[in-house]
Amino acid sequence: MILTLSLSALWLGILTAISPCPLATNIAAISFIGRKAGQKNHVISSGLLYSAGRTIAYVLVGGVITAGMLGSAEVSRFLQKYMNEALGPILILLGQVLLGWIGSGVSMQLGGEKLQEKAKENGLLWAAPIGFLFALSFCPVSAGLFFGGLLPLALKHQSSVMLPMVYGIGTSLPVVLFALLMAFGSAYVGKAFNRLTQIELWIRRLAGTAFIFAGLYYCLSHIYGIHV
Repeated sequence: MILTLSLSALWLGILTAISPCPLATNIAAISFIGRKAGQKNHVISSGLLYSAGRTIAYVLVGGVITAGMLGSAEVSRFLQKYMNEALGPILILLGQVLLGWIGSGVSMQLGGEKLQEKAKENGLLWAAPIGFLFALSFCPVSAGLFFGGLLPLALKHQSSVMLPMVYGIGTSLPVVLFALLMAFGSAYVGKAFNRLTQIELWIRRLAGTAFIFAGLYYCLSHIYGIHV
């Protein structure tokens, strides 16, 4: 069960990372990390610190929300009773967001160009703050995956730290992989990135469709009592 939940959280994080808006911030992070491509230790350390910053942001936000809601006896009882019923509509909405049917064109950017320029000037210590701020730059897809996908999972299984942490690792995994590529084989970075951008749309479409079908299943099973 723990392994399944962790893999689910990791997959939600990877989906977030390769979605258009977070992918744009990750591209900025890759350019920041790769500015000293000849220094392997610097590139790898930057990638890991960026990952740590993103993970800490999601653990803090997810932990505060889930711990606060689970700490209330009434809210906890309500969630235990109605979470399965709520998951169906949530998953259907999340699938529509992934498919681009709703919520497109809205975003909240905290890591602006000025901040990125300062980070480039001031070096390694900025990698973690950049990751932290980029994690909080929500757009419809990333907000849907975090608040609509990850948090209901964390609430249902009373995991206020582990699942947000695994999700955070998932969101930064592509950046860490690109950091390793830049450190040990910079010639492959362009090819790998082009491949990622090509498959992102299809992965998002497949995931969106899967979420909608899963949501329909939850609705039929837990709301209407129809077991397929």
